[in-house]
Amino acid sequence: MQFSKIGFTPKLIICDLDGTLVDSAGDIQHALNAALMEMGLATVTEHEVRGWVGRGASRLVYCVLEAGHHRKDLHDQLLATFMRHYQAAVCDTSQLYDGVAEFIAACQQAHIPLACVTNKPYAPAKDLLAALNILQPFQLLIGGDTLPHKKPHPEPLLHCLRYFGVAAKDTLVLGDSRNDVEAALAAHIPCVAVSYGYNHGEPIEACKPEWIVDSLAELLR
Repeated sequence: MQFSKIGFTPKLIICDLDGTLVDSAGDIQHALNAALMEMGLATVTEHEVRGWVGRGASRLVYCVLEAGHHRKDLHDQLLATFMRHYQAAVCDTSQLYDGVAEFIAACQQAHIPLACVTNKPYAPAKDLLAALNILQPFQLLIGGDTLPHKKPHPEPLLHCLRYFGVAAKDTLVLGDSRNDVEAALAAHIPCVAVSYGYNHGEPIEACKPEWIVDSLAELLR
C-alpha cells in the first residue's frame, strides 16, 4: 500500500468520525428536532446542523439555544433529551462517504492500525460505527467524553500515540474541520483534511492542513 500523495506510509492512522468517515447530519438533526419539539422549542434545519456539528454534543446544544434565542439554562435539559433521542436512532440515514470503506479495507490489508477520535460522546459513536459495520477495524475509539480534553486539544491524539507506541512523525490524522487540524498541529502529527465535511461554515483551506483530498480513496492512488 503506497501513500504517494503524502510521501510516507503511516504506522498509525487516526480518523475523525462525523464529516470525515460518516455523513451523520440528518440523524443528528432528526434527534435534535425530536428533543426540541418535546420541549416546545423551535426546530432547526439540516443546513444549520451541518454548521454546528463537530465540537461535541454540549457545544451543539449551545448553538441550537443561541440560534433560537432560547434561555441558556435549558442547556442541560435539552442535551439530555437530545442524547436520549439520538442514542435511540443513531443510524437511520447516516452513511459512509464515498471512498471510506475502500480506504479502511486497504488499511486493514496493509496492517496499519486505525484509531477513531471524535468529539461525539463515546456511546453513540460506538453504536454508529457498529451500525455501519466499521467498528471492528478500529483498535481504539476515543469519544468526546472519554478523556478530560477533546479536540482541538491535542491530548486525545497524544493518547493514541502512547497507546500504540508510535511516534508523531509516523502517524497520520484524517479530519474535516479546524478542530482536527489544530489538534494535529499541536500534537506535531501530519494531517490530511477532507474537502466535503463539516467545518462550521469555513473553507477547510483556511485551516491550512498539510494536504486536502476530495475522497479518502485518493490516498490509495
